[in-house]
Amino acid sequence: MDWINRYIDQPLLHGAAGLLRGWHIRTRQPPELLEPTWNLVVLSFLLIASGQVMAGSPFALSVAALIMLALPSVRKLLSAVKARGDGYGAREYKSLRARAIAKREAEWSVRIIVLFASACLPFIARIDDPVGACFMLGASIWFVLTGPLKAYLDAAEPPEPNEGDRMYRGALHFG
Repeated sequence: MDWINRYIDQPLLHGAAGLLRGWHIRTRQPPELLEPTWNLVVLSFLLIASGQVMAGSPFALSVAALIMLALPSVRKLLSAVKARGDGYGAREYKSLRARAIAKREAEWSVRIIVLFASACLPFIARIDDPVGACFMLGASIWFVLTGPLKAYLDAAEPPEPNEGDRMYRGALHFG
């Protein structure tokens, strides 16, 4: 178990923390908005791909399924826009950090299982029906691109609010 933790889980946690840091520095958005934004990007890609492969009622069904998958992310992004006044400060950082520490310690086995399932799912899910196979392929792609990322972003160390701020040059950090 130590080998899995040292060579798989910890590097992925450090990578997710770097991804959150890069997102926060480049976009100046709170780090918790990275996951819903990525989910919408993946779903948009799947919508374009399903438009190229399907037509008629299977396409309408896939659009409905993709919209249902997008609703939680859209709701999260819209609620962040409405609560824009606070931004990302020390209070949000402390809350995200405490939640990440709890998830990091308590859910490491869940992260490994999600990672293993996302690696195996595209290979074990075979369907003879062409439309069903397209749905399963799309679901596999969605899960592979969003499942492990969400698990690791939730447990990663969030960036500090002033990280990447060119105006912040203080050697001492109070507060």
